Amino acid sequence: MPHTAPARPLHGPRSSPPPETEQPNRSTRLAVLPQPRFWFLWVVLLSAAVLSLGLAAKDLPGFGPGEFALDQALSRHHSTALTAVAMTLNYLFSPLAGCLLIAAVALYLLVVRKSPVNALAFGGVAAAGWLSSQFFKVLVERQRPNPALLFDPLAPETGSNSFPSGHVALAAGLAWALFFLARNTRWTNLAIIAGIAAPVIVAWSRLYIGVHYPSDVLASFLAASAMVLLFAGLWNRYQERILPRIPLLGRFGPVASPDNSR
Repeated sequence: MPHTAPARPLHGPRSSPPPETEQPNRSTRLAVLPQPRFWFLWVVLLSAAVLSLGLAAKDLPGFGPGEFALDQALSRHHSTALTAVAMTLNYLFSPLAGCLLIAAVALYLLVVRKSPVNALAFGGVAAAGWLSSQFFKVLVERQRPNPALLFDPLAPETGSNSFPSGHVALAAGLAWALFFLARNTRWTNLAIIAGIAAPVIVAWSRLYIGVHYPSDVLASFLAASAMVLLFAGLWNRYQERILPRIPLLGRFGPVASPDNSR
């Protein structure tokens, strides 16, 4: 009689499903910030480019008057709608309003989202962008455009505070911070588009008002990026040592996550 294999049960034990891929902890999304290889070299190169541009703009004959032609051309074509946009941005990205904006987002991340790491990283990145302008202003001390030479001066600011633009540097710092926060989420593309558009529009508004030269706003992008890279490099190196030593942060959420460890 031929051998027959035993019948298999119709309803055997089900195999357990494969484990799901663990998702990064949202409360520590910014525990490790993106940084390029040789990041410190990039900081040095970008800073050197800003300083070289600033000294050339300040000292080379004809550099300033040649740039000022763009401010004068924009001053001759002011309109009610564009002026309203430019002056709104003038106040929205001023030092006081900018500090309040950074603080508001950081406070939301800290208290509402229970994310002390994200709050500190976001605030640090945005603040680094703005502080870059203050650092290079002291080194360069370039005089602002003379409002008396504009066809329609809108904000007669004077003094050695022209290079680079603090408004543009603040917008660039916020753009980097929002991108870091939104990366690898459904908001990534929107953060990229807004992060490019907002600083460019703010840069246009500074020329439209006539309080900066084109090289001032160009240098702001380079300066803000240099300081953001510097902050990111130092943050990635030291945050795991420093944050756990701040007792109050533990009340709001985790200050370290293995999902984000290097």
